Amino acid sequence: MELAVFNTQGKETGRKVVLSDAVFGVEANDHAIYLDVKQYLADQRQGTHKAKQRNEVAGSTRKLKRQKGTGGARAGSIKSPLFPGGGRIFGPVPRDYSFKLNKKLKQLARRSALTYKAQAGAISVVELLSLEAPKTKAVVAMAEALKVSDKKVLLVLPEGNANLQLSCRNLPYVKPVLAQNLCTYDVMNASAIVMVEGAENVLNTMLA
Repeated sequence: MELAVFNTQGKETGRKVVLSDAVFGVEANDHAIYLDVKQYLADQRQGTHKAKQRNEVAGSTRKLKRQKGTGGARAGSIKSPLFPGGGRIFGPVPRDYSFKLNKKLKQLARRSALTYKAQAGAISVVELLSLEAPKTKAVVAMAEALKVSDKKVLLVLPEGNANLQLSCRNLPYVKPVLAQNLCTYDVMNASAIVMVEGAENVLNTMLA
């Protein structure tokens, strides 16, 4: 697949880039995408939830009433889960939600996600925006020129660009990410993918 390279004013430069069919034209695997997104979201969970059990709440250990003859149920401790202020039965405890996925499955998931975006025509390529200092207006102008300012944009960079990344920081609809760090969740979560020229080579090499 070939895509035209646009400049920051939204006009074609006359150059084209090649998106490898081994990365952007595979037979998509929905279950691989599901597992990779599930792992990403699981990794975001802190897992610090905690509820006190009956041995952890404050309260007397005195037996509340005699065992027999009251006409009611037996009661041995005010810390019982049956009483207000008692411990919680099977409450949440700190845990790690992360789980492992094979490298090949994760690569398949990313290829599948990129294939879906390529088939939907949601990928565009732009030449590098050179900034001498962080400037949000420049990124806004580029997004408007490419007609993606009303979409959730994933800006894929071939390498680190501090000024460009800082320029996106104040735009909630633009997320800059290095091509080498691209994940399935970011691809599927974006409405439009704008790749800076050269990022396609990184993805072609990394995922082919």
